[in-house]
This record gives sequence, C-alpha cells and structure tokens, in this order.
Amino acid sequence: MSTIAAEVNDHVHDDHGPAKGMKRWLFATNHKDIGTMYLIFSFAMFLVGGLMALVIRSELAIPGLQFVHPEFFNSMTTMHALIMVFGAVMPAFVGLANWMIPMMVGAPDMALPRMNNWSFWILPVAFGILLSTLLLPGGSPASGWTMYPPLVLQTGDAFPFLIFSVHLMGISSIMGAINIIVTIMNMRAPSMSLLRMPIFVWTWLITAYLLIAVMPVLAGAVTMLLTDQFFGTSFFLAAGGGDPVMFQHIFWFFGHPEVYIMILPAFGVVSEIIPTFARKPLFGRDSMIYAASCIAFLSFIVWAHHMFTVGMPLSGQLFFMFATMLIAVPTGVKVFNWVATMWKGAMTFETPMLFALAFVFLFTIGGFSGLMLAITPADIQYHDSYFVVAHFHYVLVPGSIFAIMAGVYYWLPKWTGHMYNESVGKLHFWMSTIFVNLTFFPMHFLGLAGMPRRIPDYSTQFADFNMIASIGAFGFGLSQLIFIWVLLTAKKGVPATDAVWDNPEGLEWTVPSPAPFHTFETPPETLPLLKQEEAHA
Repeated sequence: MSTIAAEVNDHVHDDHGPAKGMKRWLFATNHKDIGTMYLIFSFAMFLVGGLMALVIRSELAIPGLQFVHPEFFNSMTTMHALIMVFGAVMPAFVGLANWMIPMMVGAPDMALPRMNNWSFWILPVAFGILLSTLLLPGGSPASGWTMYPPLVLQTGDAFPFLIFSVHLMGISSIMGAINIIVTIMNMRAPSMSLLRMPIFVWTWLITAYLLIAVMPVLAGAVTMLLTDQFFGTSFFLAAGGGDPVMFQHIFWFFGHPEVYIMILPAFGVVSEIIPTFARKPLFGRDSMIYAASCIAFLSFIVWAHHMFTVGMPLSGQLFFMFATMLIAVPTGVKVFNWVATMWKGAMTFETPMLFALAFVFLFTIGGFSGLMLAITPADIQYHDSYFVVAHFHYVLVPGSIFAIMAGVYYWLPKWTGHMYNESVGKLHFWMSTIFVNLTFFPMHFLGLAGMPRRIPDYSTQFADFNMIASIGAFGFGLSQLIFIWVLLTAKKGVPATDAVWDNPEGLEWTVPSPAPFHTFETPPETLPLLKQEEAHA
C-alpha cells in the first residue's frame, strides 16, 4: 500500500503546471484558474446586464413609448436585476475570493478544489437557462427580480426556467461559501490567528456564513411559487387561503442579508487598499471585524423595511424602522475608520485608491438615502419611487462594482506580472465616476417628485432629469470599454515587482509576480508583521 502511495505522490509532484488547452479550464481545480473564470464570467454578465440597462434608459430618455413594448420593458428591468445581482456582482467577489484567499492565508489551494470547479460551471448553465427565456413564447420573466406573486405566476413558458435557474445560482453560491469557510478555518498558516487574518478574508468569512443561512430560504420561497403554479397548492394565492404578503416576508428575509452579501466583501477590498496607499496601518482593525459581524447579525432583523406599505401593525413598523437605523452605527464605524486611516497618511492616488475613495464617498451617499428610506412615514412616500432606485444603485454601482474594479486594479499586477497602464486606468476611473453620478443622482429628485419605478412611460414634468440620467447611463456603459482595453493590454506593461505597491501588507505580496500556479506548497512559517505591530515595535 505504501508503495502505491509513494507512486501516486511522485505522479502528483511530476506535474506542476496547468493542463493544456481547454482541459485546463474545463477540469480546473486550481484556485487561480477558477478565480479567473469567475472574474471573466462576471464581467461578461456585467456587459449583458449593462446592455439591458441601456435598453431601459433608451426607453426612458424621453416621455412616450419609443422603442420597446411595455411587456419587454418589464422583462428588461427583471432580467437586468437578476443578471447584475447573481451574475455580475456575486461571481466577481467569489472570483476575487478564489484568487486571493488562499494566497492571503498561506494555503496551497482552496480546501475543496473539485467542488470549486463544480460551483463555477453551474453558473454558465444557470444563466444560459435564464437568458434562453428571451426566446420563449410569452417572453422572459417580467415580474421584477423579486418574483412577487400573483404577478410572477402570469409569466408563461419562462416560469419554470426562471425558478430552475435561481435554484442553480443558489446551489453554486452555497458550494462556493462552504469552500471559503473550510479553507479559512482549516488551511490558514499555523501562525495566523483569526484576528491576524486580513480584513478581506474576514469579510468573506462572514459573507459565506450569510450565504449558507439565506440561500435555502430563497430556494424554499421559489419552490413554493413552483408548486402554486403547477401542483395546485395555495401558499401565496389568496383565493385558496394563501397570502401573497407571506412571499414578501420570506423573500426579503433572504433579500436583505443578500444586499450585505454584495457589500461586505467590498468593505474588505477597500480595507486592504486604503492602508496600502495611505501608507498607514488600518485604524481600528479589530473594530472593523466586529462592525462587519454586527452588520451581518442586524441584516437578519430588518427585512420588513421593504414592506412598510403592506399594512403592517404599528409595532412591526417601529421595530423594523429602529432595527434598520441601527445598521448605520457599525457602517458609520467603518467609514470613520477608513477616513481615520487616511488622516495624515502619505497618500498617493493610483487607480485602486481612486476607486476606493470614490467608494467611501459615494457609498456613504447611498447609506444616507437608505436611512431616509428607513423612516417609516417617509418611506410610505418614497416607496416604489425612483428614490429607491437611486438608493440601491448608489450602494451597488459606486459601492460593490467600484470596489470590484478597485480590487482588480489592485491585484492585477500580481496576477499578470505586469503593471497596467496607469493613465488609462485613471481615465476609466474619472469617466465612470462622472457618469455614474450623472446617471443616478437625478433619480433622487425624480423619486422625490413622485415618479414611480418600473414604468416605460412617464409624465412630461420628469423629462429633463430622465434625459440626464439616460445620457449618464450611456456614458457609463461606454466608459467600460476603456476597462476592457486595460484588461486586454494588461500583460504588455512594465514587469511588476513582487511587492507591486509601495509597502503593502499581507502574504500575497511575498510571492513572485505573476503569482506561480501553486503558491504555498508548504505553509509559511512566519507572517509579515502587521503595520500596527511595526508601529509599536
């Protein structure tokens, strides 16, 4: 038996490089390859979802029905949201996690590499099924991404496809989350205690627990929709004794933690970047970890703030209002810590830092509009208006997506071994930032003036702001072509050093650039000193 084991061992150690051709990607078990596939897939979905957003904004550029049928318009709003949430933002963060977490904790790879491969390859199938509904009779789902009954039950042939694709996305997320938890818990370098872990690893650990907690809830809700439609149950059908509001409760019990699933890793990325370019230790490092944990806990007790207008008892409204406001406290701690980190720092403004700064500033605007929506009497006015659209786009686009872009610019030299073109990166940043504000800031005013969401036509008093928002949307969409250029020319720049940036922190900067196919064959014995410890020494 031992001879066989020795032979197997030898065989394993013979082959250190990736497989050749398509096999490398199809059967990938290496965390870097799978991370790359996640990132490419999420970027492709970002472009598809972006094109759908441009259809929406073209229709809304001027009053009246212009280009598409109202039913198709509703399909676009639904598909845009599903693709951006489940196809662009979440896989991008999982891609960053796959690439970086093993390198940050000193692990040779992810703990469950075959499952890792499986969790990725489910995604193209899920989104293939979802996008195929555009070709079905009756068109794709048009009920909003929230899939509220009874509206969603009128979907037609696309309905089972929608439910099945959402199930597949959920399975992929759960598998990815299990993998991340096991890797962090079991495969850290021996000398790395939990509190010594990088903030990005911490935020992802918390996010992974959130994913495992809420994805089955969504699966339950959409399965009940499926049985209502095809098996004669009446979970959500009032005529059969069910309650459509119950679906909203179940959905948002998943939906609100979900928004923190999309922002906590972003907090992690920004907490890695700001100390590097401020050349200072992260202020209040432990409090950042506790704040992220508080946010995750509170995310479970605020869900009904999406439902202030359904006829909740006053005590329910009060509870959810105060619980929602409470989330501002740990989030405020984070923003304070980022600002305090930059205070009197020797800052330079490379592209990752610019995106991180824009994140801090614009995400805070999104946070404040969220606080306005948390106040029940105010929310009854703002509910289902464009103010809500402005709020969640401010936390998702300059929030999650800017953090992803910051992370890509920050780690790209480590991935490719070459520096990207800094001046083109800055051009991409400025174009994106200007146009993102041009797109979403006017929507606050539209909402406050009373323009409802999810409509293809509107009254003429809203025309000017809608035109500005549409110009901004096209500008933002075209700015992403610059990003494509940055990515395509990434390997042509000057060779990057191992540390890449001036004085970064963490294990990933101790390995060569580009990062070798297998990073830590043996776990590192000693860890680089945290800047806090250096400062005290």
